[in-house]
Amino acid sequence: MRAILGHFVVLLLALVAGGDATLGPAHTNNWAVLVCTSRYWFNYRHMANTLSLYRTVKRLGIPDDHIILMLADDMACNSRNKYAAQVFNNEDHRLNLYGDNVEVDYRGYEVTVENFLRLLTGRHDAAVPRSKRLLTDENSNILLYMTGHGGDQFLKFQDAEDIQSNDLADAFAQMCEKKRYRELLVMVDTCQAATLHSQLYSPGVFAMGSSLKGENSYSHHLDADVGVTVVDRFTYYTLQFFENLDIFSNTSLRSLLQSYDPKLLDSHMHYRDDLFYRSPDSVLLTDFFGSVMEVEHTRASSHMYADDMGFIEPEEEIETLKDSSFTGEKFAGIPINAGKFQSEVEAFDLPVVIGLLGLAVTVSVVSDGLHDSDVLSLRVSKLEELALGGRRFKRCSGDQEISMVPVCSVLSAIFGTVIEVLATSSSVSTSLRADSSVP
Repeated sequence: MRAILGHFVVLLLALVAGGDATLGPAHTNNWAVLVCTSRYWFNYRHMANTLSLYRTVKRLGIPDDHIILMLADDMACNSRNKYAAQVFNNEDHRLNLYGDNVEVDYRGYEVTVENFLRLLTGRHDAAVPRSKRLLTDENSNILLYMTGHGGDQFLKFQDAEDIQSNDLADAFAQMCEKKRYRELLVMVDTCQAATLHSQLYSPGVFAMGSSLKGENSYSHHLDADVGVTVVDRFTYYTLQFFENLDIFSNTSLRSLLQSYDPKLLDSHMHYRDDLFYRSPDSVLLTDFFGSVMEVEHTRASSHMYADDMGFIEPEEEIETLKDSSFTGEKFAGIPINAGKFQSEVEAFDLPVVIGLLGLAVTVSVVSDGLHDSDVLSLRVSKLEELALGGRRFKRCSGDQEISMVPVCSVLSAIFGTVIEVLATSSSVSTSLRADSSVP
């Protein structure tokens, strides 16, 4: 019934949109959730499957902070592993999948059905760190890859519990309601994998599985050195397809779907696109397996200017330059062009002017023999007014100002200290001369 309702909702959206349901703004970020649900040494290949996909999405540009990696067992450190702290998916052992740059988010007994569902729906305990959360939004595309042992509408976790198709469907429904994704690509490599997405009904979900109901998913080859099979067929041919792709590839999802040969898989890959907004022909693989890059060319410079609190953040500065309507003003008779200060006061003259004014005050005080503290304070306090002329610099947006008062206050304190030292020295010197003149 839910599947029928899901079909109806998607069809209704398509009719309202004039035959093609629209997604709104383009997606701004990609996430990958990669799950190995199997324990025990003889399931080595499931960990290798997951780590292989992990390396693929990283190579195509998705950063670690946008990847959630769940490994139910640590085959790399298993006592039966001839190659300690290493995992391979091929007998040539050229590529260690478990290298130094692997970040595992959920490991061992942390990989449970409860934690997996909490991850998808965002219903975490307050103590769960951000690195273990799926921080997606309505503009996020999510790749969900799962591998392990499954059956008719279920996938086993740790050989102790299982998640069923309706559990997954309910989790996706919550994600949709909370606007936690824009599009969701589900890829499952288990026995009878296609049955796991039979109950899905949420819009924007594309699901694919390695085998139909009643079919097994088989391993690809045995590594005699390791002593077990090291990769499954469906994942192996998926990786083989991606070897020819890079971050700039325009290869479509349709091309991947057509690459699977039932004779090589010994099963039939199946997919569901009835809930999806787009045709597989128009979906780029990098929409899910790669990074999202937006490059905007502007004529304005993106320097950072000091403000009262320190520095303007780069993002704020770029936004300021983009929104600026500043076309030209004058400061002390000097024209300032849009996007940056053209005044030489900014680069050189201002410090020189302040320094000369400070020196003038110092010389004036010493030469006049002024030792009265009130007069000294008055002279020093005038430095700010002389240096600034009662004005403040404006940043290029014209809306916010950068005060130079803190700078001048520091300089005033420095000059004040110099003046007091010189004045004290002058006073002591005068006293000594007076004492020496006494018979």
